[in-house]
Amino acid sequence: MPVLVLSGAALIGAVFGVAPALLPSRAAAAGGYAEPLPGCTVTDGDKIRCGDERIRLLAIDAPEMPGHCRRDRICAPGDPYASTASLGDALRGPLTIDRVGEDHYGRTLARVAGAKGDLSCWQLEHGEALYKANWENGLRVARTCPGSMIR
Repeated sequence: MPVLVLSGAALIGAVFGVAPALLPSRAAAAGGYAEPLPGCTVTDGDKIRCGDERIRLLAIDAPEMPGHCRRDRICAPGDPYASTASLGDALRGPLTIDRVGEDHYGRTLARVAGAKGDLSCWQLEHGEALYKANWENGLRVARTCPGSMIR
């Protein structure tokens, strides 16, 4: 019976776009994104490329590589090389994606999960990105990541 309850909670969460409160966030993140995502590489601390698709991780901002921060923008502080390496460490196992839209550069905005859980949560947990509530879409990342990571 508990498996049935948890499965039902996962189904309801998937339908409404929220991580089920009854499941641990890592398990919900890794199992909640239905579409497989093959052939991915890291671009920087908050972006990956999977084949021809450019993907911007939802609701986080990581340090920009040298020369990539426009003058009129306040960019995330930190080491862009460490942030990129951290995301590379999390890009393990089969990846799945939950696409939520497109940014003004034509990149897919999405939550992506792998063997290490949700990639946005991974970057937040390791201090390699900042949570951006105003970049959030339906509070998906806020609901997926443990509260202590969302600052």
